Amino acid sequence: MTRFALLTATLAVGVGLASFAQTTPKALPVAKTASAPGAIFPKGDRAPSQNFTGEVYGYLLVKDDPAFNCVSGNVTFAPGARSNWHTHAAGQILMVTAGLGYYQEKGQPIRLLRKGEVVKALPGVEHWHGASPKQGMTHISLNVNTEKGIVTWGRPVTDQEYNSYK
Repeated sequence: MTRFALLTATLAVGVGLASFAQTTPKALPVAKTASAPGAIFPKGDRAPSQNFTGEVYGYLLVKDDPAFNCVSGNVTFAPGARSNWHTHAAGQILMVTAGLGYYQEKGQPIRLLRKGEVVKALPGVEHWHGASPKQGMTHISLNVNTEKGIVTWGRPVTDQEYNSYK
């Protein structure tokens, strides 16, 4: 899978870091964009606009490989930024590490997300996630059982859908 394809897949989940050997300590690569003060991981690379609205950045934490069958990334959404509607064949886990965000499953109301919350998107459930209008959000995405596929992207979330939070 190319780095671009992995970036796209992981951001609905995550994004770009090489594997590191356990026996040889190495420095992390320098991120292309600065992290927010107090951030745990680098901000990473800009996410592709065909799958996201607004400024979204991702940094790959765990690269997919046959030993673990998972991909994990740190994803940072600027205020108002969000993913497109999408599904994960094996589901997705989101762990919010900073900010305030939204999560919505098709046919359900928007759920407000705060630092420390965990979301389990069940396999095949269409959903989207992103920042609130006035505050950014960062989450770690975990996509397991990647042998089943990682992400299937859908259409963008409309402003009407995004602004329907009550």
